[in-house]
Amino acid sequence: MINLNKWIKRINMEGKNNERLINSIRNVNDYPKPGIIFKDITPLLKNPELFSLLINRLVELLKDIDFKYIVGIESRGFILGSAVANKMNKGFIPARKKGKLPYKTVQEEYKLEYGSATLEMHIDALESNDKVVIIDDLLATGGTAKAACNLVNKLNGVVACVCFAIELKQLNGKEILSPIKTVSLLEF
Repeated sequence: MINLNKWIKRINMEGKNNERLINSIRNVNDYPKPGIIFKDITPLLKNPELFSLLINRLVELLKDIDFKYIVGIESRGFILGSAVANKMNKGFIPARKKGKLPYKTVQEEYKLEYGSATLEMHIDALESNDKVVIIDDLLATGGTAKAACNLVNKLNGVVACVCFAIELKQLNGKEILSPIKTVSLLEF
């Protein structure tokens, strides 16, 4: 049976912790182009207590998902993904910008809110039916995450979940990722 007082206390603490995380994220206007408000997590990462809190909260979001690897999207997805992978005793696979990986790759071109890019993974990153969680810092329109999902599919892997520290709800990025399970810790 659930202890209602303990549950309410936990929910209140989670709300306070989310507020602390949200307050540590810096808005940078007109970056990388005019009209964009960039959500900068570097002040959060600089604070060891908040960084640890963020990683622990992401681990909590993923604790009931069956997967073998975390795919981190360059570059902030590397920071979050490798820390979560380490804490959960999972392998880490980088999804990098074109030309940054040293071995043979598969590629996926995609559109950004402010241009286009190509994402790559090593051709031997996954074996058939390996389950992965894809992690990045922010879900905006979903183009980058969708490209990472497509790379996993090209390698015959299975995307169990896509996880974000931040979701910009008004941009409806979850729609492009549907029907893949998508979770976000903080919503703006």
